[in-house]
Amino acid sequence: MPKKKPKKGNPEVHKDLSGFDIRIDAFGEIKSNVEIDKLNRFLDDKIEDKKLIGRSTDSSEEE
Repeated sequence: MPKKKPKKGNPEVHKDLSGFDIRIDAFGEIKSNVEIDKLNRFLDDKIEDKKLIGRSTDSSEEE
């Protein structure tokens, strides 16, 4: 099986995350040029959490 050729250039990202870069160093630590809080806010706004679909936000059902 032939080896995959490395892709050249930068991947396309959402305009709100322009310049986003993330790497994992030799120790397994995640290094990013975007604050984690900013990234989490973006994901909360743009991505729907599959685990929360169908759950109501009303806590009275738990009783």
